[in-house]
Amino acid sequence: MSREIGIAFNAGSASVKIGIFDIGSGVARRISRAIVSLGEHPTLRYDGVEGMQVVDLPIATDGIPINVISTVLERLLQGDCHIGVVGHRVVHGGMLFKGPTLVDDAVISEIESLMPMVLHHKPQAISLIDAVSSLYPNALQTVSFDTAFHSSQCTLATRLAIPVAMHDAGIRRYGFHGLSYKYIANYLQKFAPYIGGARVICAHLGCSASLCGMVDGVSIDTSMGFSALDGVPMATRPGSLDPGVLLYLLRTVFADAGELESFLYHRCGLLGVSGISGDTQALLEDFRPAAKEALDLFCFRIAGEVGRLAVSTGGIDALVFTGGIGEHQPEIRKGIERHLSWMGLSLNEAANKTNATVLNAKGSAIEAFVIPTDEEQVIADEALAVIHWHGRHQGERRQAS
Repeated sequence: MSREIGIAFNAGSASVKIGIFDIGSGVARRISRAIVSLGEHPTLRYDGVEGMQVVDLPIATDGIPINVISTVLERLLQGDCHIGVVGHRVVHGGMLFKGPTLVDDAVISEIESLMPMVLHHKPQAISLIDAVSSLYPNALQTVSFDTAFHSSQCTLATRLAIPVAMHDAGIRRYGFHGLSYKYIANYLQKFAPYIGGARVICAHLGCSASLCGMVDGVSIDTSMGFSALDGVPMATRPGSLDPGVLLYLLRTVFADAGELESFLYHRCGLLGVSGISGDTQALLEDFRPAAKEALDLFCFRIAGEVGRLAVSTGGIDALVFTGGIGEHQPEIRKGIERHLSWMGLSLNEAANKTNATVLNAKGSAIEAFVIPTDEEQVIADEALAVIHWHGRHQGERRQAS
């Protein structure tokens, strides 16, 4: 008997995470996971019969052509199966998309119209949609947007101090990592309902990093704004910058906006400050003063953003760490705690060192958690919800006719 399969593609600028789900019961249950590292020599890490396996993909590529996806799925899809739906993460939905949607030509055109806002992610998602269309022309495809979770924010949170016509044209604060924050909000509602309905600030810390303030699982404010360059410092991105710095650099250092864009995305952040690396683990293992300065700045700015978001949420009951850094680096969490002790945050040293789920010490005024995020699960859940809605409405239309 053929098994009904759903696939979730989570495309980033340098890798693609893939989740394979059994959807036959109407619920997305993960079967396996994989990550494809892109570049000149792509590699695949995936759940195999002997645990996590790593293989070199025999195709040189700087993108995601059909033959890469075909090679990957041949390894991941075992036995007799039918692909029922394929869901994709798209970073920016602008003001056009407030939730997941079924892919059609009109949706593709609307997504492409938003490309100038986020050039470093969206082309990968479009390439994946095209590849799946060629390989599995009968499979339904859906898209989930990182910005959609933040569409609940009020105008005070989304407004930039620019003329209203520009705001109405889409130059405003959007926020990102929404699929991750949605997963954390849903997880908290089940794991700790008394916290899931409270004032929570979540720190999604990885190569790309942001924070989100939530009340009752709803996004109130976030650190990233119009683009994924904003907010706290990241591996190679600067976070918030005085616009005057950009004007100065255009006048004195860079010939055009393209050069400046490359600088902001690839040469700033922890790499720029340290001159060593944008990888926090590498900096933690390096004892030069510049490495310490980069890490200190990272922790200081994150703690400062927690304070700012607490204004938006009206206080803070819990702090959640997620993402690769947030989940696995106790030194970073400890560095953040040092700047937030005045707010009553106190971490249990043993729990922090072991990356325990519950981090806070007894008597801490703020509860603290480590919760691994799962964006592919959210993509799969949203994809199922979309096709179920689509199926119901098709049935209703047939009955009406």
